[in-house]
Order: sequence, then structure tokens, then C-alpha cells
Amino acid sequence: MMRSIDLCVVNHLVLRKHHLAEDSKIDDVVQIVRDVGGLHATGSTVPYLSLFARTRSFLREGLDEELYERRSLGKIRCIRKTLYILTREMIPIAYAAARRVVEKASKKYIEFRGVSPDQYEDASKTILAILKGREMTASEIKRILKTQLDVSAILYLMCDQGLLIRSKPEKGWRDRNHRYSLFNEYFPDIDLTKMDEAEARTLLIKNYLCSFGPVTENDISWWTGLEKRQVRHALNNLQEQSTHIRISDLERDFIMLRSDEDLLKDMSLPQRRVVNLLPTLDPYLMGYKERGRYLNYEHYDKVFDRSGNATSTILLDGRVGVWDFAEDTEPTVKIFLFEEVGGSVLREIRLKARRIGRFIADKEVKIKECDSVVPLTQRPAGAVMSPLRGC
Repeated sequence: MMRSIDLCVVNHLVLRKHHLAEDSKIDDVVQIVRDVGGLHATGSTVPYLSLFARTRSFLREGLDEELYERRSLGKIRCIRKTLYILTREMIPIAYAAARRVVEKASKKYIEFRGVSPDQYEDASKTILAILKGREMTASEIKRILKTQLDVSAILYLMCDQGLLIRSKPEKGWRDRNHRYSLFNEYFPDIDLTKMDEAEARTLLIKNYLCSFGPVTENDISWWTGLEKRQVRHALNNLQEQSTHIRISDLERDFIMLRSDEDLLKDMSLPQRRVVNLLPTLDPYLMGYKERGRYLNYEHYDKVFDRSGNATSTILLDGRVGVWDFAEDTEPTVKIFLFEEVGGSVLREIRLKARRIGRFIADKEVKIKECDSVVPLTQRPAGAVMSPLRGC
């Protein structure tokens, strides 16, 4: 008979894996990135806020040092064609597993932007020569090329082909304008051509199970962006290392690594409730297609948009509300709770809201409680970046 596990126990296991339980927070940035399967980096501030939630004493310079000086981490587009920060050992795995899908999307985009294959071939060769031994922004490269072509689209495709890599932004942690470097100069000891695609998919899914398990097949397919047949083939390769369980209140079979069985067996729930403020697209929120494990579906549209992207969320043992940061007249963290909470919990939410606001603004912030929120599915694309605008 298949073993059944209590949902609260499972949620606390994943909170611990993601360094979101109070006693699981650490200050090792690289270890956190490894343990959570990578950080979303489409939004420039998102990885910093994801790390702020998981550490005891995070400094923005800590991530910059690992990314741009030690280069123990790097940014590539991979999972679901999304820009991710990954550890050095994960970069060739994620690249090989996702390259076909990512490169296809970039080629389609570059065609849409009016760049022909011949134009791309000529421009990319020139860019490789320009960047030899140095880093430059897209605008600097365009000035040297003296072209009307969409240089940004060309650079995206070159990154997706493993020719270039995004390096340090021009103006700090909030800036989305990266400098670009030659990949083989930035990571001279990483060979992106060695990993077999099928082997890479299996390793990617094993890494995902380690970070997010127990999960469903739908979860795996959603997070990786892989087809169901590819997921099943990889799971077949992992049969001896994985097992199936049931979770109370959830009517599905779940898959996890056998190595997690002992963790579940020894898992005890915390005495205090676990409060976290997570940013838009945080890995904990984006790791699952089936979100009933941490969200009542009556609130789904307040957290996720039509594409399934998650907004900035207040988690109380895994669920509760949304938050937002605004700088209109004075720096303000807005909060909206889906349900009433006790006074001590509300004080902790406000305390953590104040802390993350100070981290963003570099000064004291105001806290504002909102009494309503417009569902993200009723708002324009991009609303996940500011869920309480207008409050």
C-alpha cells in the first residue's frame, strides 16, 4: 500500500529545503542557489530578494561577488526559456537539457525583429571579435557595429547558443542592462558541448526532485518546460532512486527521491508559525504546477497571472497573502492578507515587511495594509510586478 504523508509535514520539508524555515536559513549564497534549483533572474532584483528571505544576514555584494568575481554562479536562459542564476555545475546540465527549446524561441524572435540568418552570422562574428578580452553593453556594441539591426536580439541568441554570457549590469542591482562577455573567457573550464541531451534531462529532473519533491509529473513538466514523454523517460531512468507517495488532502500520486524518506520520517513541525515574504517569481512559488499544496484556490488569481507567474507573496506556513513595494511619495511596503491572523503573527509580518523594505530602499519605510486587491487575471500583463498598485 502506498504511504500517505501529512500535507503540513510535506510543506515544512520543502520550506526547509528552500531555507525558508527559521532554523534552515544560512548565509552560503552558492549553497542556497544549489538547494533551490536556481534563482529566477528575469527581474533584476528578484534573486537578491529571494536570497534575502533565505539568509540570516544577506548583503547584495554577496551575490555580486559569487556571480561576477568568483564566478561560482552564472546566468543563462534555460528552464521554460527563463533567465536563471545557476551554479557552475548546473550550467552545462540546464543548457543541454533546454538548449533546443530556448534556441528555437530566440531564432523565432530574431526573425520577428527583422534580422536574417546571414545578417546574424556576420554580426555575431564581429561581436565575438569585439568582445575578445573585454565586456560591453548592448548599446556600446551597437555603436561600434554602426548598425540599425536589433543588437539586443542578436546578443540574446548568442547567449542562448553558448557564445556569450550576461555579466555584471552597468548600474547596479536594479539595472536590467547587462554587460556581455565571451562565454569561453568567462567560464574557460565549462564545456557546454559535452553533455548528452537525454542525460541532461535526467540530471535536471533529479535535481528538481531534490529541491522540490514530493511532486507530480505535471509539476515536473511545468518547471522544466519539457514534454510529458521526456519527463517519463527521465523518471524511468530514476526509478531506483525515487518512490511514490500520497499526500493527505491532495488526490494525486507524488514522486520523491528515496533519500527524502528519512527526512520526512524525522520531520517535526515548528513551534512557531513560519513567516516569509517572497518576491515575484520566487522558486518556491514557481516550482509547482499544482498549487493546492500551499494555496487555497479561491485566492489563486490574486497570486498567479494568466501565464502562471507568481507575484510577491506573504507565506504563513506556506500560504496567506501578497505584498508590494512602492516609492511614490515615500518608500512603502503594502500588504494584503487573504485571512485574519493573530496579533503576534501580524506583528511578525509587519516586522519582516519593514526589513525587506529597508533592504530595497536603503532607509526606513512605511507599512500600509490594503483592504482589497484586483485579481491578476483581470489586469494587464506584467501586473505580477506590482500586485497592489492603486491601493
